[in-house]
Amino acid sequence: MSAVERQLDELEETITDEVPAGISISDVKYEGPELVIYTRDPKEFAADGDLVRRLASKLRKRITVRPDPDSLSGPETARERIRDIIPEAAGVTDLDFHADTGEVVIEAGKPGMVIGRHGSTLREITQEVGWTPEVVRTPPIESSTVSNVRNFLKQEREDRRDILERVGRQIHREEMADEQWVRITTLGCCREVGRAAFVLSTAETRVLIDCGDKPGAEDEVPYLQVPEALGAGAQNLDAVVLTHAHLDHSALVPLLFKYGYDGPIYCTEPTRDLMGLLTLDYLDVAAKEGRAPPYESGMVREAIKHCIDIEYGDVTDIAPDIKLTLHNAGHILGSSIAHFHVGDGLYNVAFSGDIHYTDTRLFNGAVNEFPRVETLVLESTYGGRNDYQTDQEDSERDLKRVINETYERDGTVLIPAFAVGRSQEIMLVLEEAMREGEIPSMPVHLDGMIWEATAIHTTYPEYLRDDLQDRIFHEDRNPFLADEFNHIDGGEEERQEVADGGPCIVLSTSGMVEGGPIMSWLRHLGPDPDNRMVFVGYQAQGTLGRRIQNGWDEIPMNDRGEGRGGTLTLNLDVETVDGFSGHADRQGLENFVRTMNPRPEKVLCVHGDESSTQDLSSALYHEFNMRTFAPKNLETFRFK
Repeated sequence: MSAVERQLDELEETITDEVPAGISISDVKYEGPELVIYTRDPKEFAADGDLVRRLASKLRKRITVRPDPDSLSGPETARERIRDIIPEAAGVTDLDFHADTGEVVIEAGKPGMVIGRHGSTLREITQEVGWTPEVVRTPPIESSTVSNVRNFLKQEREDRRDILERVGRQIHREEMADEQWVRITTLGCCREVGRAAFVLSTAETRVLIDCGDKPGAEDEVPYLQVPEALGAGAQNLDAVVLTHAHLDHSALVPLLFKYGYDGPIYCTEPTRDLMGLLTLDYLDVAAKEGRAPPYESGMVREAIKHCIDIEYGDVTDIAPDIKLTLHNAGHILGSSIAHFHVGDGLYNVAFSGDIHYTDTRLFNGAVNEFPRVETLVLESTYGGRNDYQTDQEDSERDLKRVINETYERDGTVLIPAFAVGRSQEIMLVLEEAMREGEIPSMPVHLDGMIWEATAIHTTYPEYLRDDLQDRIFHEDRNPFLADEFNHIDGGEEERQEVADGGPCIVLSTSGMVEGGPIMSWLRHLGPDPDNRMVFVGYQAQGTLGRRIQNGWDEIPMNDRGEGRGGTLTLNLDVETVDGFSGHADRQGLENFVRTMNPRPEKVLCVHGDESSTQDLSSALYHEFNMRTFAPKNLETFRFK
């Protein structure tokens, strides 16, 4: 008998002793980080609202209770009874029964009303019909991504259960190492922006944190071939943790499966969906530009199938000697700071991913309170000594000024925008400004993936600011459904109509002008001096966006997905409005560390140009008297 089997037998004995007489325990299994308890008495289990909480506290495990299939009422009878229990105002749109696990997936416009106060409605459902309810939100804006991901995972339920059981056994395997140590190896994004990738190693475990590309440099990928990563075989990686879905952090995660990785990817639920959206588009752009894609679309599906979603604040076992907790990073939807607790109090490391320290219109600011942190791996995108962004109110005032001036001269405002994050931030500013009469009401055209990304935002309002959640819950107040917003879905013909029409605003991908529909908009709008191009996001070195921002007005149009070569002369005005970035500026990064509780002993400054990482490292050392580093790629740091 294996160590895991012995462990499960002991857990089953403990659970049987703890539950009241009359409740049977028929099986206990690991599925990923969760302990799943099967019972023939689900109604009695649900009747004691504190039983699961007491078991989770005693066993120090995340617990799910499922009924044995032979204890269930028939789906048709259950369907009718469930609809009687759930308030009509919850807006139930679908009930999907899975007899193999005894789960019923309830899709509703207002999941909170399905859950009930402290889960009371869920318990009532199980008490009445025996089925274990799982609740998902019906997107207020229809999202093909969310629909496709949910349908795919439904089709792959059997495979996914096999994956989760295998992962669960790996997590809870017996520790074999005789010694203890903690190391971090840098595989990318050191003294540069992009291709984020790190390996956190112990004597027992290897975890890859992020695996992204480098904007404007297709051939520069993370150093995955080194022994600490895939050089010793993809099977030697125990887990992948994805902080957020931007391509400079996620683009090459599916590539791991091409090389034989078959383990879990830990991330938030919106990060999983956005990764699917952005990586599939990444492949599409590569094909249009005549580049060989690094992997096939099937690898994206494999990545999604292997995702284990974690909510903010949940402490989750991901290896015998590592616990992971994800915290809000304030950067984009679902973005996380990944906190690792290694060993039995041995060491604690936090990877910031990308952070925004203060609140924005979309998100609460990044969390910086942890039980323990000895080392912080901190992004430094705006870490340079002069990287101070404009106050958000001033930025919004500046943007409204530019829009009003352009409107008065009958021009169009073109805003290159990242589909995820900055676009939705700008949409909220524009919606309020038009509603308050601060700018004229005019069409706001959304091109590229912006509309689809917005739909995903409305699917997960619990990851947004509280006041924005409230507005989205009330359809008549949902700012993303304002009449001014128009989804461009007619391609080149519709773009020409917009260019020939009256004053308007265009938000288009890509945010760094590296291909995509923005190139078409430059052809349509670039020659007219009455138009304006406004940069509201970071432009990495080497990108066309950075060159235009620095004054280029003759730009090459070949090999950028247009199918046409030549040079385009830009006559439109070009402006930069700071303050909308999803990254903390220099002051924000310093404040993040200053108010961090506890303050770390060491900080590795990464994900920034060379001068930015060195400037921030020096400033943190002098201000807080801590050990700081601006590492290069392929360095390894031992902490224990």
